[in-house]
Amino acid sequence: MKKYLVLLLAVLMLVGACGGYGGGSQATVERTLGGGALGAASGALIGAGAGNPAAGAAIGGGAGLIGGYLYDQYQKNKYGYGY
Repeated sequence: MKKYLVLLLAVLMLVGACGGYGGGSQATVERTLGGGALGAASGALIGAGAGNPAAGAAIGGGAGLIGGYLYDQYQKNKYGYGY
């Protein structure tokens, strides 16, 4: 079971990292949710090593959402898409 969880999380991380982004509001959604997915997957992997993958996924997902949103705002300001 643990092997399948690790494999699933690795696949989710790869899929989340492969999105193409434009400059509109769809990019904000994609970057924010992509960050959340990557954070949750990473957090679950780290949490599994520490004995609590659910808590790791919750903490990582929250941090990933915030990080994805902040990265989106940085990219929009960098390329002049900020409103």
